[in-house]
Amino acid sequence: MKGKGIRIVATGRALPKKVITNDDLSKMVDTNDEWIVTRTGIKSRYQCEEETCVSLAIEAAQKAVKKAGIDKNEIGAVIVATSTSEHLFPAVACMIQQKMEIPEEIVAFDIYAACSGFLFSLQTAQGLLYSMEKPYVLVVASEKLSRIIDYTDRSTCILFGDGAAAAIIEKSKGTYIQKSWCRGNMDALSCVGVGMGEGYVKMDGSKVFRFATGALAQAVKETLEEAQKTIDDIDYIVCHQANERIIRHVQKKYPGNEHKFYMNIDRYGNTSSASIPIALDEMKEQEILKPGMQVLCVGFGAGLTWSGALIEV
Repeated sequence: MKGKGIRIVATGRALPKKVITNDDLSKMVDTNDEWIVTRTGIKSRYQCEEETCVSLAIEAAQKAVKKAGIDKNEIGAVIVATSTSEHLFPAVACMIQQKMEIPEEIVAFDIYAACSGFLFSLQTAQGLLYSMEKPYVLVVASEKLSRIIDYTDRSTCILFGDGAAAAIIEKSKGTYIQKSWCRGNMDALSCVGVGMGEGYVKMDGSKVFRFATGALAQAVKETLEEAQKTIDDIDYIVCHQANERIIRHVQKKYPGNEHKFYMNIDRYGNTSSASIPIALDEMKEQEILKPGMQVLCVGFGAGLTWSGALIEV
């Protein structure tokens, strides 16, 4: 990927109005705030009522385009990472094109890669940017996970939240290194499709934890090695926000750099593909991230899939 870098120009996020606290969940299942916080670090999450996966995606995309200050006619592709669209087709990306009135001569499609979706979308966006004439790709991650959560299952209902975020991607001469992996597995984390029974997330927590800690550590280590950099060269590390304990496990491997691991899982829960771009947008909004900074984004998800991307913001 040397000589074919990409940069995040701007971001935007969209969240439902309704907030679900741990105390709210304690009225639905046998749990409590202390139990959830101790095991996950999560205190609250957002839940859709009138919002949809599509409406959240459109709102996030509109915000990102506005912040970037670009002409929507210069967008050559729309990629949406999601596992929870209300429709198998048309793609959420196509609905964004329609609502935002982006010209029809465009590539628009969805990626189903669970929590790794945003990172896989970055890798796809990079390939498209260097094969098309228009200068921008709009990448969106949108999830309405509440539609596939069994709220009688305390092992899963405490973890997930709804939300969306978007990023405008352009070519760059700066650093961009990405490594991605896949290991087919249906035992640790899965959700059946339409017409295949109860479409709820099924998870083996211990298997996911063991996989996730190893996958995140590998993604950080090998992406840095590929870039010929050390953790000292990186401004921030943004992990998929699945569980605070998972991130802390990796954080301990880099003493003196703990402050570089950004976390916001306490307020959002696990928003799957949207978690990394939501964090990036929050960091930009708070002016934690400044132009030219190098951020290592690492994530993992059902598949099993995992990825690390060193990118300029």
